[in-house]
Amino acid sequence: MNQNKTVAFKNCMVLIDNDFVSDVTVVVKDGQISDVIKGFDLNDQSAQIVDLNGQYLVPGFIDLQVNGGGGAMFNSDPCVETIRTIGNAHRKYGTTGFLPTLISDDFAVMEKAIAAVDQAIKEGVPGVLGIHLEGPFLNKEKRGAHDANKFCSIGDRGFELITSLTQGKTIVTLAPELTTPEMITKLSKHGVVVCAGHSAATYEQACRGIDAGVTGVTHLYNAMIQLGSREPGLVGAAISRDETWFGVIADGFHVHDASLKIAIRAKRRGGAVLVTDAMASVGSIDKSFILNGEKIYAVDGRCVNSKGSLAGSDLDMISAIKNVINSADLTIEEAVRMASLYPAKALGLDGELGRIAPGYRANLVALSPNLDVVKTWIDGDPSDSPFVNW
Repeated sequence: MNQNKTVAFKNCMVLIDNDFVSDVTVVVKDGQISDVIKGFDLNDQSAQIVDLNGQYLVPGFIDLQVNGGGGAMFNSDPCVETIRTIGNAHRKYGTTGFLPTLISDDFAVMEKAIAAVDQAIKEGVPGVLGIHLEGPFLNKEKRGAHDANKFCSIGDRGFELITSLTQGKTIVTLAPELTTPEMITKLSKHGVVVCAGHSAATYEQACRGIDAGVTGVTHLYNAMIQLGSREPGLVGAAISRDETWFGVIADGFHVHDASLKIAIRAKRRGGAVLVTDAMASVGSIDKSFILNGEKIYAVDGRCVNSKGSLAGSDLDMISAIKNVINSADLTIEEAVRMASLYPAKALGLDGELGRIAPGYRANLVALSPNLDVVKTWIDGDPSDSPFVNW
C-alpha cells in the first residue's frame, strides 16, 4: 500500500469495541486508522476504496505464544528468516502481531533469539511485537515438553538477558516459587511482562509472585497445580486475582471444554487471552518437526511425542476463536477481543493495537460470514492475495 494514499474500507460489519456496526467507513492513511465515519461520505475523492461485500472487519489478532509455523521452529534456528516464516504462516489465520517464543534453552541460544527479534523489528518484518522467553527458569516438576536439563535460576546473567531486548516487548515465563519477589519486581520495573508457568507454586506462592509483579499466567491449567478445594494452586490464583490475565490454548486437547468455560466465566472480563502455543506444523504441509532432539507429530490437530504426550499445539488463531465460541458459548465479539484487544492490553499496547479506532495501527482482518480469514492488513499493508475466494 502507498502509505501516502488514503484507503477506505466500506460495506462491512466493523467491530467497534463491543459491537459490530454496519453503516460506517474505516479510513486508513500512513499505516494508521485516521477516521471511522458514519455512512460513506469521504472528503478525499482520490481515496482507494476497498469494498468488503458485507464481510466482517475486525482488529488483527495478537498471539503471545508462537513457537513455530510454516515448517520452522524458533528454537531450531532463531534468526530473522525463521521469524519471517513463522509470521507469514500465521498471518493466513488472521495473526497480525506475534511474539516468537523460545522454549527453554541455553543462554547462548537465548542471546541469539533476542538479537534476531531486535533485528527483525529493525528490518520491519511484519507483525513482530517482541519475544516470549518461555523458560528456562521453570520447575522440573512441571516441565511439560521442555528439556529440564536446560532449567536454571535467573541470576545476574539471566536478568541481563531477559532485559536485553532493545525494541518491542518481552514476556518471560518463570516459576515464581523458584525465584524471589525482589527479582520479579526488578524484572517488572524494567518493562518485562512477567508470567507464571511450568510451576508447582501453591496458591500462596503464586499470590506472592503476583504481589511482586507477575501479571500473566502461561497456558492456564497446563503444567501447574490444579484448582482444589483446599489448595487453589496457580490455577486458583490466575482466575481469582483481578490483577492478572491468563493465556489459554483452546484446541480441545490442552483444556477440557467445561474447564475452559468455567475459567472464562469466572475471570474478570478481559483477563482471558487466546494463545496458540503453535509449533512448526501450523501452516505447513509437513506435520512433523523436531523439539529437543525428539520428533513430534501433529495428528488430527494434536501435537504429540512418541509416548503420546502433548508437545505444543497445531492450533491457529482463527481456529482458537471458532473453538472458544462453540466450547464456551461466547459471542463472536468477545472471542475476537480475546485474540486482539486483551492480548494488546497484556502487553501494554492497547493504546495502539486491538481496536478499530482513530489513531490505532491499521492491523485488520477481513472475515467471511463463516469466520474464515479472507484478507489481512498490517500497518495498512495488505496480504499479497486473499486467503479464501470472496
